[in-house]
Amino acid sequence: MRIRGELIWLALAPFLLFGLLFEVLPVVTLFFGSLSAEGGGVGLEAYQRAFSPTVVAAFGNSVRLALVTAGLGVVLGTFVAQAIVTSRSSRIRNALIALADVTTNFGGAPLAFAFILTLGSTGIITLLLKGVGISLYPGFRIYSVAGLMIAYLYFQLPLMILLVIPALRGLRTEWREAAENLGAPALKYWQHIGVPILAPSLLGGFLLLFANAFGAYATAWTLTGSDINLVTIQVAALISGEVQFDPAQADALAIMALAVMAGSVALYQVLAGRSRRPIQ
Repeated sequence: MRIRGELIWLALAPFLLFGLLFEVLPVVTLFFGSLSAEGGGVGLEAYQRAFSPTVVAAFGNSVRLALVTAGLGVVLGTFVAQAIVTSRSSRIRNALIALADVTTNFGGAPLAFAFILTLGSTGIITLLLKGVGISLYPGFRIYSVAGLMIAYLYFQLPLMILLVIPALRGLRTEWREAAENLGAPALKYWQHIGVPILAPSLLGGFLLLFANAFGAYATAWTLTGSDINLVTIQVAALISGEVQFDPAQADALAIMALAVMAGSVALYQVLAGRSRRPIQ
């Protein structure tokens, strides 16, 4: 048993080394970098500068964007997941789940370019709608906050579908049949049975989607540039030095953003653990 245990740890060594080099070490480096002060000293000056009006507005914009896209992702994703789970065709179910899996991982700059080519001022859909007399511009702009929300929903929606499908499959058909036999309509069933049981999974999915949107950078930068003030864009600007070069403040902002996302993920883990408990 001791030899087998040592072999298990030896097999896990590459994974642990990978996590140490690419997850733990960068966070430690950021933390110590955020404590560097002028003159080579140590202090909290970078965190004090992080509470400037511009940075506070960036956090507010990032939180609002994450809240809206996470909320829409939870609502729409749950409805779509329910339609997938209740589909009678296994081929359709498997195809839609595979599509959700692929689109969840399609983000960043390629996603932004895809939306520019489809919904940009000279995009395919924009020109098709203009051909039938519907003009999107200048009323709608893909390079605005509304356009950024649509782009975020492209990967938020399928992620929620994948998160909530296991919980929807855990709803027993006997519960619905019992409710119907007692004369309860479908709305009452979801109000008193379905939604309360799904609540931990829905709240957990919301928190994970919030962290996912809060930390997104490539899609926002490629689609809107510096027109929208977000935390991730502020960090990139402080590192690149286009306006001002302040790596210590960039590290401080990154640590603060990591704290927000880590708190969301930690709460998600708690709620996910509750949703996995068997229901008697």
